[in-house]
Amino acid sequence: MSLSSPSDTTEALHGTVERVVFAAPDGAYAVVRLRAEGQRDLVTARGKLLELKEGEALRLDGRWTVHKKYGRQFEVDHYEVVTPTSARGIERYLGSGLVHGIGPELAKRLVRRFGDQTLAVIEREPGRLREVDGIGPKRQQQIVEAYAAQKGLREVMVFLHEYGVTPGVAGRIYKEYGSSTVSVVRDNPYRLASDIFGVGFRTADRIAQNMGIARDSPQRAAAGVVYALQEMGDEGHVCCPQEPLVAAAAKTLELPSEQVEAAVEAQVAAGELVREDGHSVRPVYLPALHAAETDAARSLRALAACRAAFPAIDAERALAWVEGKVSIELSEGQREAIRKAVAGKLTVITGGPGVGKTTVLRCLVEIFRARKLRVALGAPTGRAAKRLAEATRAEAMTLHRLLKYQPRTHEFEVNERNPLQAEAVIVDEASMLDILLTCHLARALRPQTLLILVGDVDQLPSVGPGSVLRDVIESGVAGVARLTEIFRQAAASLIVANAHRINCGEMPLLKTPRDEAERDFFFLEREDPEAAAETVLDLCARRLPARYGLDPIGDIQVVAPMHKGTVGAQALNARLQERLNPRGQQHALGGRTFRVGDKVMQIRNNYDKEVFNGDLGRVVHLAPEANQMLVRMDERELAYGPEEWAELVPAYAVTIHKAQGSEYPAVVVPLLTQHYLMLQRNLLYTAVTRGKRLVVLVGTKRAVALAVRNARIRERHSLLHERLAASPVKGKSHHG
Repeated sequence: MSLSSPSDTTEALHGTVERVVFAAPDGAYAVVRLRAEGQRDLVTARGKLLELKEGEALRLDGRWTVHKKYGRQFEVDHYEVVTPTSARGIERYLGSGLVHGIGPELAKRLVRRFGDQTLAVIEREPGRLREVDGIGPKRQQQIVEAYAAQKGLREVMVFLHEYGVTPGVAGRIYKEYGSSTVSVVRDNPYRLASDIFGVGFRTADRIAQNMGIARDSPQRAAAGVVYALQEMGDEGHVCCPQEPLVAAAAKTLELPSEQVEAAVEAQVAAGELVREDGHSVRPVYLPALHAAETDAARSLRALAACRAAFPAIDAERALAWVEGKVSIELSEGQREAIRKAVAGKLTVITGGPGVGKTTVLRCLVEIFRARKLRVALGAPTGRAAKRLAEATRAEAMTLHRLLKYQPRTHEFEVNERNPLQAEAVIVDEASMLDILLTCHLARALRPQTLLILVGDVDQLPSVGPGSVLRDVIESGVAGVARLTEIFRQAAASLIVANAHRINCGEMPLLKTPRDEAERDFFFLEREDPEAAAETVLDLCARRLPARYGLDPIGDIQVVAPMHKGTVGAQALNARLQERLNPRGQQHALGGRTFRVGDKVMQIRNNYDKEVFNGDLGRVVHLAPEANQMLVRMDERELAYGPEEWAELVPAYAVTIHKAQGSEYPAVVVPLLTQHYLMLQRNLLYTAVTRGKRLVVLVGTKRAVALAVRNARIRERHSLLHERLAASPVKGKSHHG
């Protein structure tokens, strides 16, 4: 945008925001109209102005310029929000929605009573607020707290904006540190990368360097090592051998390896990192993950070695009784699974789709109930817990609810000091267990408790660090029952048949003579990525809804191997939003544009709201004036504020990793060779097993074949396998 006739003189301007003309979603730039002191007409100001609201009073430093099209403007170099002093300004400020709980009507009543002293009354004489009709002690307290929080947040946002931090991220930082934010950030800006969701090391590093912290400082090197370990945790690793850890951190920091080595040694000596020096690769852990791995192993080994809290169950009598009770004839594999589960202390029941895991679960619950045993049923996610409850006709809940997680303290009420009062605990979808959740579960069980883990070990491992189910199976610490027989009803499904073919390294049946009306699995060949993307859009918007009566948003889920690319989740999301929800009321929140009616996914556990990574919802209301979005998840409507927007992403298309543990009526899977980096057997197997009624692959036979042939399981650095087996193998980092 060309400017002419700039003034070299820096001036100060005082004014009140009358209207926000334009604001970039990331908060980097805005244009506002001001009622400025000493100016007869409204003034246009532009620059790095943060999410301003009508009625806010500003002091701006900058210079006057003349725009060729828009005329005289004030170019802002620096600004600060000041307390409005006029009664009119105060009324507009309080009624703008900035202060939670004060709307235009209450703002008018407050100013009518206190005039230009209104803000002074709120800050210094809050008891006088009750002089206004409708304000009692509780409302008074809410107003005072909301005003203080808003004032503190605004100061923090302005402070952080100097270092390139967007308003949404600033809100999350303030929520974490409160009034201590400025001192915490000044003392150690690298804490942001560890403590704040959505703030990466590079952002923290930019802030640190803007504050004058040297690139070769020990503080920066230490932060880079921790960041590298956290990144590896996000990739599923519980620890990392020292040599590759140093190499990764040195690359990120652009520092010599010797300096990074010194940082590792210093942190290990200070107890800020833990290293297993008994292993030749010297794996390095974040302390929380080291404690989780060692505690989980110790607790599970103690559990497996202890006698049950109840007399032995006669398995054959129990089997005969339960077959009559549920009116079913069990297969020999199912009978053996039940025998192992009632006789052992730690049992794993694993197998693919259609092999009868659900029936085994129901039978076990019936047997334990008949023996008057207290049974606890849990799963890692709300969706899995709901399916478990439906399958067993018994109460089931998330493991966080079962263990009574307290969001405020980040602790579990049910723990080693206050163990779970159940003789038998059954956990479904155990392939989703990461090392941290496993640790909390294992700590909360009495050694006499019977634990049964149920899940498909051939699916992708957990999103969080570790490959717990595989490690438990391979360590030999648990009794393992593998269900392999596909039941006749399930065998009629091409989804089930092809899932098992893929798992066995065989090509799925892509073309069959079966009547199309009876098929639940289709392959549409498309070589060109753009043609594949258009086919995916057409399937979701037109073909599948017309042919099967499916809701294009609620029933059909696109799952993609990768996030990026023409047929990646990111690009498909944007195009599906335009195709499926083109006219929904929209608003830019946290750098993303959301619309009423959008399908969204939670990408981080939020224990306050009891929503978890992978949960799906629909946007039902947007309130830009209150900076709020209302999302319906599992029949509940939840309000999301600015500090939580980054936890939600559009979910018309999701990655296969994010779809793990979920089931959908219909699944559409784009699969092309541009995904070659991610084409693995367990990835394709997981994608196919997400569909309950229908699966459609769109892509090339070569891509399908590449995935089927690639049985290599990505290495996850962990020593859980060795700890469980009690036979540490020096120099070996188990992969699962």
